[in-house]
Amino acid sequence: MHRSACGTDKGNLRKTNEDSMLCMDSMGFYMVADGVGGHNSGEVASRLAVELMKDLLLSTPPDGVEEQDLPEFFNQCLWHINEEIYKRASAAGENTGMATTAVMLLLRQGKAYIFNVGDSRAYLYRKGELKRITEDHTYVNELLKSGRISEYEAEVHPQRNIITRAFGSEETVMPDFYQFDVAIGDRILLCTDGLYNEVNDEQILELIHEEQDLNKLVLSLIKLACDNGGKDNITVICVET
Repeated sequence: MHRSACGTDKGNLRKTNEDSMLCMDSMGFYMVADGVGGHNSGEVASRLAVELMKDLLLSTPPDGVEEQDLPEFFNQCLWHINEEIYKRASAAGENTGMATTAVMLLLRQGKAYIFNVGDSRAYLYRKGELKRITEDHTYVNELLKSGRISEYEAEVHPQRNIITRAFGSEETVMPDFYQFDVAIGDRILLCTDGLYNEVNDEQILELIHEEQDLNKLVLSLIKLACDNGGKDNITVICVET
């Protein structure tokens, strides 16, 4: 059994919320998407990604997919989502150039399956420790991995928001895939950069460790991000196994 809490906020500076989320407790599936693009295009892209994924899962539930086939099943789902967003982003009109990040979690038979594209993140809290599962698909992270900049320089780099992978930005997209066994008491956190750009890992760990109520935890994380600046939209999903 697992339980979850989900929340989103436009933050202090943005006029609209271009984040979208999907919480399907009965299926053990959760998704956070952060749209990018001019006007309301980001909102359109993230909402489209979430709606398409929901439709795909309802029409072909992953419960009927063998474990070894799950990566390919989700790759096909994500290929379809990328194709649809790319078509709309490539067409003339107000949605030209729109794209979205996404991070997804499926819980099934004691295992967690995580897929991500972009810089929305998944964290695992286990026995008092917080571990980031996903890797940011950003220009600055590439600089960091190559040793050209330090951790501190990455945090303050003026181009830290440049995304190198997103749904809709190119004809094809390659998601990262992670799989691990879950234990009783694990908490998996999905979030957009509006959270972790304002709340560091130590602060996230402290709140997760102290707050037992998942709904209060999600609200507290969002409030802290707003209190620390709230310069972007903030979306948080926390799932406890």
